[in-house]
Amino acid sequence: MPSWLLGRVAARGRKLVGDAIAEEGLKLPQHAVLATVAEYGPLAQAELVRRLGFDAKDVVLVLNHLEGAGLAVREPDPRDRRKNAVRVTPAGLKTLERCAELAERANAELPEPLGAEEGRQLMRLLGRVYEA
Repeated sequence: MPSWLLGRVAARGRKLVGDAIAEEGLKLPQHAVLATVAEYGPLAQAELVRRLGFDAKDVVLVLNHLEGAGLAVREPDPRDRRKNAVRVTPAGLKTLERCAELAERANAELPEPLGAEEGRQLMRLLGRVYEA
């Protein structure tokens, strides 16, 4: 079934990327939080939960890890001092840059069995299925 096969390929892709960014000491959920804060931040924790669809307790655990690693900080939200806002540190931005390079290499590995032209064709076809 196409849905099963696509799911298995997606799982392989997630594993490749997850293994790659592990070199930077991150797991996929930690990377997702860090990348979201870098793109949209500073963000309140509740906004992170809404944007990512993660459980609030999981976001707290991820933020504890990111803060402990010096990649993000929680500070009073300038829009509402009763809340904390999360922002990425300079070290977090450098980590994200390295993760992007590692993820790009991992994603290039996924279609390797197809060859260059078939890999491009696969991407076009997947894009069409996604946009439908």
